[in-house]
Amino acid sequence: MKDATRARMTKFGMTTAALMAAATIGICGAGTASAATTEDLAAVIESGLKQPASDVILNGNSTWTAPVGNGPSSSSFLPAFAYGLLNPDVAPPGANDWSCIPKEGQEPVVLVHGTWENAYNNWALMSPSLKAAGLCVYALNYGKLPLPNGGGLGNVIPGANGTGDIGQSAGQLATFVDRVLASTGSAKVNIVGHSQGGLMARQYLTFNGGADKVDNLVTLGATNHGTSLLGIGALGRTINNLGIDVLGPVALGVGVSGIQQVYDSEFLKTLNRGGDTVPGVKYTVIGTRYDEITTPYASTFLTAGPGATVNNVTVQDGCEADTSDHLALSYSPRAVSITARAVGAETAGGVPVPVVCEPNAWLFG
Repeated sequence: MKDATRARMTKFGMTTAALMAAATIGICGAGTASAATTEDLAAVIESGLKQPASDVILNGNSTWTAPVGNGPSSSSFLPAFAYGLLNPDVAPPGANDWSCIPKEGQEPVVLVHGTWENAYNNWALMSPSLKAAGLCVYALNYGKLPLPNGGGLGNVIPGANGTGDIGQSAGQLATFVDRVLASTGSAKVNIVGHSQGGLMARQYLTFNGGADKVDNLVTLGATNHGTSLLGIGALGRTINNLGIDVLGPVALGVGVSGIQQVYDSEFLKTLNRGGDTVPGVKYTVIGTRYDEITTPYASTFLTAGPGATVNNVTVQDGCEADTSDHLALSYSPRAVSITARAVGAETAGGVPVPVVCEPNAWLFG
């Protein structure tokens, strides 16, 4: 009975892979370059899905850019998202001034957006706030990957970035950080990452030489230990582990990076195998009880290893008026003030900026 069940499961998995690969070929059209060829498809079927469909179909190389110009400041995500639809490649206000020189004792700040977001709509409040505090601020758009190459359906939205392989994106961040260091003359930067941005920054620290170039890492709602997506991702991972490659086809919708962030993925196991932190870096990890994307929300928190310090913060602790969800977190005045303090921002009097408590609504900010 078990053998028969296993055979049916394997057959279903191969059929799913065949259908999704055929669909991809059909969408791309005859004569158009496609990541899924008939030879690839035959190899998948012959191997009995020893190589998951996602490895064959979702193998594109992503790109990145340093956005130019500056959009307006925004106090909440939805207006910033709307502006970004028409201006997907603009930098947030205050960012990417390549003539900026940090004040003595301060370091430049690099902002790293999340999945399906971009430098502007993620940081239209954080960036001008840090700039007003006297810091040099920079932001990139990373992980640009077309839908046929595994970028997911989110790519139909202008400015939906961060869908490519997270390892590739970490290499893009490394290049951008080196440019910031060369421009400012600084020895190190501080990084602030939202959602995947925080996770990808940790990949950069561990595998791309970032540990020697980063002083502080601040993450907001980062998928540091993966997400169950309210149980949906957990179910998908369980089915995958039983031998049916459901996450490969799903990746066609959510993108490569989305599947890498589902808990217990090979990407997460590799990243976290040696511990949550690297020596010499100070971590501030900000989470919200109302996070509907990084679930359970406490999975964002880190455990300090040798030579590192970690400050795990729930924004509602001491400020129940802040009901920020995942998207609103980077527009939370409290989260902004915690971040500013962590990266060394000071008031006009030269003292660390105070941590504030202000209402911030779910999604609307």
